[in-house]
Amino acid sequence: MVRWSSARAGFVSRRRTHPKLAHIPEAKARFEILTYNWHRGVKPKGRLSFDPKAFLAKVGEGRTIIDYQKNGIIFSQGDPADAIFYIQKGKVKLSVVSKQGKEAVVGIFAPGAFFGEGCLAGQQLRMATASGLSACKVVRLAKPAATRVIREEPEFAELFLAYVLSRNIRVEEDLVDQLFNSSEKRLARILLLLASFGKEGEPQQIIPKMSQETLAEMIGTTRARVSFFLNKFRKLGFITYNGGLEVHSSLLNIVLHD
Repeated sequence: MVRWSSARAGFVSRRRTHPKLAHIPEAKARFEILTYNWHRGVKPKGRLSFDPKAFLAKVGEGRTIIDYQKNGIIFSQGDPADAIFYIQKGKVKLSVVSKQGKEAVVGIFAPGAFFGEGCLAGQQLRMATASGLSACKVVRLAKPAATRVIREEPEFAELFLAYVLSRNIRVEEDLVDQLFNSSEKRLARILLLLASFGKEGEPQQIIPKMSQETLAEMIGTTRARVSFFLNKFRKLGFITYNGGLEVHSSLLNIVLHD
């Protein structure tokens, strides 16, 4: 059991002598000092190290782990936005349906990804539907619990912020891709992304089975065009069908070719 008495005395003493912390509550002062020391690589005395991945691997207060089958609905467009989610296994699809009934896939998330974080920025209702692109295991973190751990645990805040920033970069790249690239290049790029090319570790090459309609919704074209380009990629040896869609690095030629 961690004893806080000596650590607390140290925090109170520093609060009294540190001009920036002299007029704020002790709890906030403790967090400010913890954050400052964490950025310097100094572990505070009397405090156990916090492992965000271990935290997200266990059920706890405001935290549940749920298994979903393929196409299982995690939340629907228009539902209350009251939690964030973290993927342990499998992949999740985020899709939006217009008033006219047209559907568009706006995101595919892999293990290690957060989604549904709009609730932390004041979003009241879900703007999209999240469903399992494959069988998946997802951690649900209620909004109050998410807010608390982000405020109190710098390690978790760093993990979450790093993901949000990388997601923002990906959104910008998707927008540029949609505005300036042909549907053929967009399809090649999304296949490479689904196969994890360009990320740390080895590409998985064989991507989860998904319909041509889903791929068409992801790149903003028709199923017929997707079918045409997939056949072209197969004949050129860029992809093969071997118990799933296997993506080869040579597909980069399509993306890089002007």
